[in-house]
Amino acid sequence: MKKAFAEASSHAYIEGKGSGPSRNTTFPIMALFKRPSLKGLGLKKNDMPEGLWHKCPECGQISHEVDLKQRKRVCQKCDHHFTMIASERIEMIADPGTFQEIDAGLDSVDGLGFKNYLEKVKSYQQKTGLKEAIVTGRAKIGGRPAVIGVMDFRFLGASMGSVVGEKVTRAIELATEEKATVVLFSASGGARMHEGILSLMQMAKTSGALARHHLAQLPYISVLTHPTTGGVTASFSTLGDVILAEPRCMIGFAGPRVVKETTHQNLPPGFQTAEFMMEHGLVDRIVHREEMRETLSRLIRYMSRA
Repeated sequence: MKKAFAEASSHAYIEGKGSGPSRNTTFPIMALFKRPSLKGLGLKKNDMPEGLWHKCPECGQISHEVDLKQRKRVCQKCDHHFTMIASERIEMIADPGTFQEIDAGLDSVDGLGFKNYLEKVKSYQQKTGLKEAIVTGRAKIGGRPAVIGVMDFRFLGASMGSVVGEKVTRAIELATEEKATVVLFSASGGARMHEGILSLMQMAKTSGALARHHLAQLPYISVLTHPTTGGVTASFSTLGDVILAEPRCMIGFAGPRVVKETTHQNLPPGFQTAEFMMEHGLVDRIVHREEMRETLSRLIRYMSRA
């Protein structure tokens, strides 16, 4: 009987009635509920729309863009945290309707005459819709005021040039003035080589602003995301009163090969992961993306003055 039922189900049809093209047309019932495949449509791999499907680098799971966005870009199979763009992360952590961007008009200049630098900046501005590699602004998190900054790795690897350093510094100074918490999300390849010494100066400038914020006894929460490296790691991202990190994100200064060649030692497994950094005291807590907003809200409420 089970076999007969299966055969009947696999050959079940709905008959189209009435006039027009659907007349006397039959459709398999199950076809109405199946997502059409590219192969079934006669499309080749090269015809696949860009950005519609994403393959998890950890487990190989293929996820649809809509499903991934609903899960805050976390793999449903292995919990891998995909990178997020600035607007998605702001939407994830800020109370609805409270974010107000600041210093949106700051733009890079070619102070050192680096070949094709400005052309490259304009190209990334067109690709990402951003002016620079970080978005800063006022917001409320859990009803408490904060000044937040979110780096976007799509823009030149979120490298820190003069504009990024200036926006971070201005955000910190604004928070100090308004007696608000600073929350900075880091994701960067480090200092921007196109600006040379000017980019390295941003390390001291941002650190100085944080020192004044600390003297005012105001909180700063740093959130490290994948990847946080170079001059950003060596400056504001590791100066937080509380340092959070997303699971398995890369945190370091130089790459593993450079570190190994410099120290002439074999490196321990996973030595540049958030888990390793928490074990050795650099990171205070690893927070899943689903819990990030609530964690920030509790920290700000606890650390802010009554």
